[in-house]
Amino acid sequence: MKNFTFLFLCAVTFCLSCKSDDSPTCTTCASEITPPFELCKESNGTASVNGENTGIEYAIYLDGLVSEGVSCN
Repeated sequence: MKNFTFLFLCAVTFCLSCKSDDSPTCTTCASEITPPFELCKESNGTASVNGENTGIEYAIYLDGLVSEGVSCN
């Protein structure tokens, strides 16, 4: 029973110590008329460009860039 209690407490501690990852997911974008720039999806779902939050949903912002001829890797 002691082993079960110990394993249970370890599992609870492990689960409680985990938190969501708040770091943005970034990619590099560029076009023929722009220098390369960093596009990130912030933890709240908005897009940021070179560290400046646009306040626009990432998918909408990316779709707009692609429709203007910008490519992102």
